[in-house]
Amino acid sequence: MWHTITLTKEDLEKFKALRIIVRIGSGVDNIDTKAAGELGIAVCNVPGYGVEEVADTTLCLILNLYRRTYWLANMVREGKKFQGPEQVREAAQGCARIRGDTLGIVGLGRVGTAVALRAKVFGFTVIFYDPYLPDGIEKSLCLSRVYTLQDLLFQSDCVSLHCTLNEHNHHLINEYTMKQMRPGAFLVNTARGCLVDEAALAAALKDGRIRAAALDVHENEPYNTLAGGVCAGPLKEAPNLICTPHAAWYSDASCTELREMAASEIRRAIVGRIPDSLRNCVNKEYFVGYGEGMNGGAYNLPPPR
Repeated sequence: MWHTITLTKEDLEKFKALRIIVRIGSGVDNIDTKAAGELGIAVCNVPGYGVEEVADTTLCLILNLYRRTYWLANMVREGKKFQGPEQVREAAQGCARIRGDTLGIVGLGRVGTAVALRAKVFGFTVIFYDPYLPDGIEKSLCLSRVYTLQDLLFQSDCVSLHCTLNEHNHHLINEYTMKQMRPGAFLVNTARGCLVDEAALAAALKDGRIRAAALDVHENEPYNTLAGGVCAGPLKEAPNLICTPHAAWYSDASCTELREMAASEIRRAIVGRIPDSLRNCVNKEYFVGYGEGMNGGAYNLPPPR
């Protein structure tokens, strides 16, 4: 199932024979995973697909914010004449040098790590905040670690979000936390739309507290600034904003990879045992007392460790 479908406990109770749900993607915030586990339904994701694509897109967006390529290209397309350095200076106002700036990454998972490695090549100093990782990971990647979100926001010239969405981090970036960011910082989100309070972001962009932002994910999707001629969200009039349609994951190769990995997980459910035979089950801890294969055969689950 895609991220546009939501399954609540009430929805899941209607599926009497359902044993496995595979999210075609990595996030599972659209599924009540606890209720599913209690009903004996395994929820799986596909966490390894599209890592390169999302990381590459993130760097593309960061480069556009720093070098203002998107806005300059639009000016040329609209017929603006650049007859000398003064016109270039006016049009490119806000362009920044990357080398020596600090990129702060929130969530150093697969994508966050891939972004960090790419960013170092461009000359960024990379720091990260991830309370779920053990100490020492920063040494293996030659990164700097901070232990609070406040420290990351205070030290970063550009903040990039790469964490999952859960009940603890809805609107992680909000009016309060934006005020902790450096004046004129950049913000990029290719993770989950609800990590960012879009109304607060629009206000920060208009005030210039955030110099520019790029969002591939949005609070309400599919994203559209117009709905019957009426603004559908607070970002319509926000300046210095790039929005893309939750497409960072896509390439022809990643789409094929995604379907193959999802099908492989379903095969493991058919020929093996649920949930223990599954490679990417995210709700094993909620299963109560037993598991079974899709063709029957109950067995006792091991005690929790």
